[in-house]
This record gives sequence, C-alpha cells and structure tokens, in this order.
Amino acid sequence: MSDYEHILSAKTLTIVWILLLILTYITYKISQINLGYFNVLAALTVATTKAALVIMFFMHLKYEGNVIRYMVFIAFLILAIFIGFTFFDVSYR
Repeated sequence: MSDYEHILSAKTLTIVWILLLILTYITYKISQINLGYFNVLAALTVATTKAALVIMFFMHLKYEGNVIRYMVFIAFLILAIFIGFTFFDVSYR
C-alpha cells in the first residue's frame, strides 16, 4: 500500500459519474430528435460538457495550477475552432 491519498471523495466521484451517465442518456435522446443542423451542435455541446467533467474531476485538472489550466483550455479552444471550420465546410455543401 502506498501513502497516497485521493484528493476527491468517493461521493464526489460517484456524483460526477452519475452526471456523465445522465449526459450520455441526453445525448441518446437528442439523437432521436430531428433538429436538422443543430443535432451536431447539441451533441457536441453535451460531449464538451462530459469531457470537461472528466478532465476537471477524474484527471484532477481542477487542482492544478493556472498555467496548466490555460494550456489545456487553449488546446481545446484550438480544437473547437478546427472542428467548427470543418462543420462550416460541411454545412455549406
């Protein structure tokens, strides 16, 4: 056994896990509704929320310094811009 102690309690991790399950169900329900072009936007919004929960709690980014937070935020912002440009291209074909 090591002397390492978890930062988060089991209760907090369970709540985050339940939120992830709820968001997965919401993604499933959104896929059954025809929103046209907004289906992709809704699915990506839910997926981004789920990714933020995983990164903040399970990967402990919430407890890191500001420099690492900003670097991760900038990386995801650049990724979002690239994905956005891809969907602009697809939507105007």
